[in-house]
Amino acid sequence: MLLLPSSVRIFLAAEPVDLRRGVDGLAAMVRAQGHDVYSGHLYCFGGRRRDRLKILVWDRGGFVLYYKRLEAGRFRWPQVPAGSREIVFDATQLAMLLDGIDVRHVRRPRAWTPGGRKLDTPAALPDQV
Repeated sequence: MLLLPSSVRIFLAAEPVDLRRGVDGLAAMVRAQGHDVYSGHLYCFGGRRRDRLKILVWDRGGFVLYYKRLEAGRFRWPQVPAGSREIVFDATQLAMLLDGIDVRHVRRPRAWTPGGRKLDTPAALPDQV
């Protein structure tokens, strides 16, 4: 499981990439998309067969390149909106992708937010005995 702060964004290239590219080649692709490669965000790239995945991230003075190759099966790429060149993920979605879960068929419940009622108002507190 990846534990990333919510400030870290995860970008997934929508199109397959030649994974023979190393750090410099992938960093050039990130810059071509208009991103700051030194931001600390994660940039994910998949191969043509979708059985390999590389993740590029800048960390404390150097690049880290994660590489995962599946021995059997394929990564289940999410639905890509028409005309999109990348998809923005969160850490949970990336963990599911890396585990082989098809994120196209996963439905997330709506996030709960307080309905405008403050918890410190007398109506929201239980009756005192």
